[in-house]
Amino acid sequence: MIPFSVLDLSLITRGSTPAEAFRNTLDFSRLAETLGFRRYWLAEHHAMPGIASAATAVLIGQVAGATQRIRVGAGGIMLPNHSPLVVAEQFGTLETLFPGRIDLGLGRAPGADQRTARALRRDPLAPDRFPDDVVELLHYFEPASEEDTHLVRAIPGAGLRVPVWILGSSLFSAVLAAQLGLPYAFASHFAPGQMDEAITLYRARFEPSVRCPKPHVMLTANVIAADDDAGAGYLATSLQQYFIALRRGRPTAFPPPVDASAGLWSEQEQAMLDHTLSCTFAGSVPTIAPRLEAFIARYRPDELMVAVPVYDHEKRRHALELTAEMAGR
Repeated sequence: MIPFSVLDLSLITRGSTPAEAFRNTLDFSRLAETLGFRRYWLAEHHAMPGIASAATAVLIGQVAGATQRIRVGAGGIMLPNHSPLVVAEQFGTLETLFPGRIDLGLGRAPGADQRTARALRRDPLAPDRFPDDVVELLHYFEPASEEDTHLVRAIPGAGLRVPVWILGSSLFSAVLAAQLGLPYAFASHFAPGQMDEAITLYRARFEPSVRCPKPHVMLTANVIAADDDAGAGYLATSLQQYFIALRRGRPTAFPPPVDASAGLWSEQEQAMLDHTLSCTFAGSVPTIAPRLEAFIARYRPDELMVAVPVYDHEKRRHALELTAEMAGR
C-alpha cells in the first residue's frame, strides 16, 4: 500500500473569514495526523478570495506546531516570486524548529494573475530562470566550510537536508526533476492533461542523486467521500462551481453545494470540468475505492496526495476519515 498525504489550500468558504480557514486548517491537520497520513502540504496562492495560504511558510510553521509527527510542507512555494536565499532561510528555520518534518515543494507558476504578480514585484523573466534558481536554492542547503568565506550562506539552512520536490503539470517540470534527481509531484488534481507522458518521461530520464536515489512520483487527486453517492455528488458541486468561477475570471470564496447544477454553466464549461477534474473521486467508499485502486495500478505512483474540497468542515472531516479508511485497504 502506498502512503496517502493531504493537500490543503486553507479554503475560505463563502460567508467565512481567513481566521476561520486557519482554525479549520489546524484542526484538519491534527485529524490527518491522527488518521495516519504521511504529509500535510499547503500551497502558495495570492489574491484568491477562496484561499488563505498565501503566506505559506508562516502557515506551515503553525501547522507543524499544532501537530507532532506528520511531515508538513509546501505544495508548493512558487519560486519565481521569491529569492532562493530567502526561501532557504525560511525553510532552514522551519527545519531547525521542527527537525525531520519539513518538506519544500517548488513550482514556477505565479500562483496569481498578472496584475497580482506585478504587485509581488515578480520579474517577468523569473520563470525562465527557474532551473538555475532551484540549483541555487539546493546549494544553500549544502554544508558550508568555514574557509568558504566568499560564499553566501543561508543561516539557518546550510547543512540541513530539507527534502526538495519539483512540482508541476508539464513535461518541462518532469524533465527538470529527472535531471536534478529530485522527487516529482504532479498536479493531476486540476491539470491532468500531460500526467501520463510526464511521469513516463520523468522515470525514463531520472538521474540518481544523493537526495533521491531512484525516481519518486507523487500524484494528486481530489477525493470527496460521503456515506452515499448522492451525498458526495452534492458536495462535489462546490468544487465545480469554484472552477467555473475561476475559468470565467471571477474567482470567489469556496461556494456551498447546490441541489441542482443544471443551467449554472454551459455544455462547453461542463466539458472543461470533465477534463480538468478527471482525477476527482466523488462517491461512497464502495464507489471510490475500486476507482482509486485502478488509478494507482495504472500510474504506479509512489505516493498519493489528496485534496478534500468540501464546503462544510464537519463533512470535510468525515470525508478525510473515509479516505483514510480506503488508504488502509
